[in-house]
Amino acid sequence: MIGILYATLICLCFSSLSQHAMAQVNPKNLKKHIKFLASDKMKGRETGRAGSHKAADYVEKYFKKYGLQAMGEKGYRQSFDAKIRRVKLVDSIRRSDNVIGYLDNGAPYTIVVGAHYDHLGYGEFGGSRDSLGVGKLHNGADDNASGVAGLLELARHYATNKEKEAFNFLFIGFGAEELGLVGSRYFTENPTLPLSNIHWMLNMDMIGRYQEQNGLAIIGYGTSTAFPKIFDGLTSSIKFNLSKDGNGGSDQTSFYRKNIPVLFFHTGGHDDYHKPTDDEFKIDYRSLEAILQLEIDVIDNSMKQPKMDFQWTN
Repeated sequence: MIGILYATLICLCFSSLSQHAMAQVNPKNLKKHIKFLASDKMKGRETGRAGSHKAADYVEKYFKKYGLQAMGEKGYRQSFDAKIRRVKLVDSIRRSDNVIGYLDNGAPYTIVVGAHYDHLGYGEFGGSRDSLGVGKLHNGADDNASGVAGLLELARHYATNKEKEAFNFLFIGFGAEELGLVGSRYFTENPTLPLSNIHWMLNMDMIGRYQEQNGLAIIGYGTSTAFPKIFDGLTSSIKFNLSKDGNGGSDQTSFYRKNIPVLFFHTGGHDDYHKPTDDEFKIDYRSLEAILQLEIDVIDNSMKQPKMDFQWTN
């Protein structure tokens, strides 16, 4: 995530999940994905480096496993160049990919689910919040292996639940978010399906470090008049706060700027944000599971609505 978000919170909800909902997410999958993506061998998933390419390969592998159709420009991939701007480097132009899989339910409209898979590498191209950490490995377990784990688990759920939903799904692993939302912006400028066919977009960035005193932030509630209907009666075992604004330091912003309703799920900043100490063992898996259950409920409720309208929030 490229920035810590602050927003006016307009709703606080607290209750318990049903046992039916709790059966929809596999916590073992979440741990497996994060342990792989945030391992030292991934070298911090720096854009244009081997670790980032391995992360993209990993996302593609599971898209294939779940039977998603390739919806990139070349197979599952949509390639683009990203420029490092924070510091001067000889190799400032980096090649990256969006990884795009499509669940075709034969519906007129599509829900986009996204998360970025890149991180800071060794912190040498800027972004590290630890002045002594430059040159040290930034594994990015929360930012954003947690979101990618959520992306893959939602893809698994909707691709294997033996139901044909009333909407299609487009699952996207974005590249080069840490360089300024480059991958998501490239997709919205070069969409592989018409933007007018998108019902709404859900983004996950840093959903692994839930803090009860703050709750889960759900940003973008004001970007469609349908969201109050969608959230009506929804409960969770964790606190969640609804914020109107559609802008913010992650990939949903690129869709919001194209007049598409968005929600951004985010557990907030912490002392390990953009530091070498953002490691897998600090992930709160129980809360991560609850967040994904809530997202499933939100998505399911959104499929009871007609094509969602859009409204600006600022």
